[in-house]
Amino acid sequence: MAVFEYTGINISTGKPVKNVRDADNQKALRAALRKEGVLLSSATEVSEQGPKKQARDIDVLAFMKRASTGDVASMTRQLATLVRAGIPLVDAINALTEQLEKRDLVRIMTSVRERLNEGSSFAKALEPHATTFPSLYIHMIAAGEASGTLESVLERLADFMEKQARMKGKVAAALAYPVLMTLIGTLLMSVMMIAVVPKVTAIFQSLDHPLPWYTQMLIFVSGFLARYWWLIALVGGGAYALFARWHRTKEGRLKWDTWVLRAPLFGPLMLKIAVSRFAVTLSTLLASGVPLLKAMEIVRNVLENARLEDVVATATGSIREGETIADPLKKSGYFPPIVTHMIAVGEKSGQLEQMLASVSSSYEAEIEVRLQAMMSLLEPLIIVTMGGAVGFIAFAILMPLMQMNEFVQ
Repeated sequence: MAVFEYTGINISTGKPVKNVRDADNQKALRAALRKEGVLLSSATEVSEQGPKKQARDIDVLAFMKRASTGDVASMTRQLATLVRAGIPLVDAINALTEQLEKRDLVRIMTSVRERLNEGSSFAKALEPHATTFPSLYIHMIAAGEASGTLESVLERLADFMEKQARMKGKVAAALAYPVLMTLIGTLLMSVMMIAVVPKVTAIFQSLDHPLPWYTQMLIFVSGFLARYWWLIALVGGGAYALFARWHRTKEGRLKWDTWVLRAPLFGPLMLKIAVSRFAVTLSTLLASGVPLLKAMEIVRNVLENARLEDVVATATGSIREGETIADPLKKSGYFPPIVTHMIAVGEKSGQLEQMLASVSSSYEAEIEVRLQAMMSLLEPLIIVTMGGAVGFIAFAILMPLMQMNEFVQ
């Protein structure tokens, strides 16, 4: 059975209809829609990855229609509610598909439903859509199906994804203002130095009067930017391309990620974010019934830091040889002692999931406090820097004018 993305007209209301539906072919789709009071206008068969190649329509807003982490988390929570209420999984997915707003998610869940109807497991049906459902999601679903606790696993997944979305939102919101202010300030300063300053300082060139050193420096910098801005852009672009190429190598990524963890100001924050992600992910996986070694492999892939990935890989190897989790993490020097101590206590007491959850909650609170403290320092620092730059330009221009006025008098 194929999946079609169709448009039509509701016969009773005359309103356009756009959705995704499965059918054996377009003729069967047309007949099914006519029974529901919809007149088919067009239909495009979609594969598991998207529309077939013959579809040439370009949607410039396609990125807005993609399923975000928040969309998947909301859908997962709704699915958990339906499954817990005793509704069969296929029927629950069918009900969800009818109310989902993101077309991409509708297409994916329609394909998943068809695979379930063909006898596939839920986890296997999700595997072709790894960009929307990561390995963590799929392995937790597989563990839930195997243990008969799918509804509980779905709820844990929803909690986990919502927590991750909130964390990303907090970090993005905290960094948005400083980044925006820096970009706007850099743009304004560049415009002033290239377009405004040369016109104002041109009147100094006709005077046989020595200029202060700061005015001479301003004229030199302004002239250099005006004449060689293309060279600066070329050098900057080339440097970025070389850095990106180096960063794509294993050695380059390892060195860069190691420096990020040790960088002043931002390093401790990035480490706390990574440790919190490690703790909450491992806790969620273990609580859902995923075996420890498989959980460690999944956690390694969500850390997004090559140095910490190596640490977790080493810890996984040590666990295979019979060691505890805490010892190799402690030897690495990257996991704080309080974290390794709580993990060790959790292993001995059989409450590892609860200890990891406590670590994550504690670090999330610390991250929020540190973010607020950093932003309270960065915002005035950016304002002072921009004000100082503008003040220097004004001072370097006004002082010679005042000296000229005194000279004329």
